[in-house]
Amino acid sequence: MTTLGDFTVRTNSGEELDLSTRQSDVLLIVNVASKCGFTPQYGGLEKLHAEYRERGFAVLGFPCNQFGGQEPGDAEKIANFCRLNYDVTFPLMAKIDVNGSEADPLFNWLKSEAPGVLGSKRIKWNFTKFLVGRDGKVVRRYAPNDKPEDIAADIEKLL
Repeated sequence: MTTLGDFTVRTNSGEELDLSTRQSDVLLIVNVASKCGFTPQYGGLEKLHAEYRERGFAVLGFPCNQFGGQEPGDAEKIANFCRLNYDVTFPLMAKIDVNGSEADPLFNWLKSEAPGVLGSKRIKWNFTKFLVGRDGKVVRRYAPNDKPEDIAADIEKLL
């Protein structure tokens, strides 16, 4: 059986992150973008991260440029944008694809574990969110228009 701990991702600074080191945490994994109508959700995601991190929770942001070219920047520009505009302290990963033949293996797994509306595995837009429990299994998928503050109760249950 596959769990979150079976994956390695690349951080925004280019280092590998073995997700088995985060397996005992509750994680909210999000494909993010700087020029999207949902970009203000960075503030809500940061608020969740700050409020629950001491209890073993983290947000992991994965920049993605597959939806309307809404994440055109390089790693440094993305990090600076997030820090300057939303005081983001949660970990940002390297820019990835979430759909198609070049989709990151982590996102292929997330989509298969928690399909979207009508069983669709495809991610429809930026700020799709996946909640992963301490056991490394996907608990739930949230649509881009689901606000971070509306996810807090589900996070509380897992902590």
